[in-house]
Amino acid sequence: MLATTFFFYLFSIIAIASAMLVITMKNPVHSVLFLILCFFNAAGLFVLSGAEFLAMILVVVYVGAVAVLFLFVVMMLDVDFTELRSGMLNYLPVGGIIGLILLVELVLMLTTWSLPVGQTVPASPDAVQNTRALGLVLYTKYVYFFQTAGLILLVAMIGAIVLTLRHRTGIKRQNVAAQVARGPATAVEVKQVQSGQGLQ
Repeated sequence: MLATTFFFYLFSIIAIASAMLVITMKNPVHSVLFLILCFFNAAGLFVLSGAEFLAMILVVVYVGAVAVLFLFVVMMLDVDFTELRSGMLNYLPVGGIIGLILLVELVLMLTTWSLPVGQTVPASPDAVQNTRALGLVLYTKYVYFFQTAGLILLVAMIGAIVLTLRHRTGIKRQNVAAQVARGPATAVEVKQVQSGQGLQ
């Protein structure tokens, strides 16, 4: 019990500190690296809570895909952040109002929500493993919502491909049907070369 409490506070402190460093760092690459650190500590908190599957998904999906994608996009785009910060004062009133609303919501949540000491929520009923219980709920009770979310993601992926695929003129493209349909008559050209002369 003492080790669990120690690791809980360790992961929590590192996660909060890295989350603060994400928004305070001036270098966006450093911000993404601290975001990855925050994800790892959040995964550790999931493991302590008995949600090993969510911890694995957090590491594989967010650290392995989203955070690395952010890092590559930030490094490849070479955005001029000084130019972006120059117009920040114009959005300061709107940002201040949104930040104030968020602060009020956080204070209300922390003051009204309470969990009695010693009360624990079982990770999975009837001694079923966490991953199996999550799959049973996801593919029985929420199967239509799950399929709808997958369909929306599929449509978004196809739309992104269609929007970014532009057929420009003057660029050679591969025609698979024409390559498959080629025969000896179209693939081979026989030329008669005279002795002592090359091909013109």
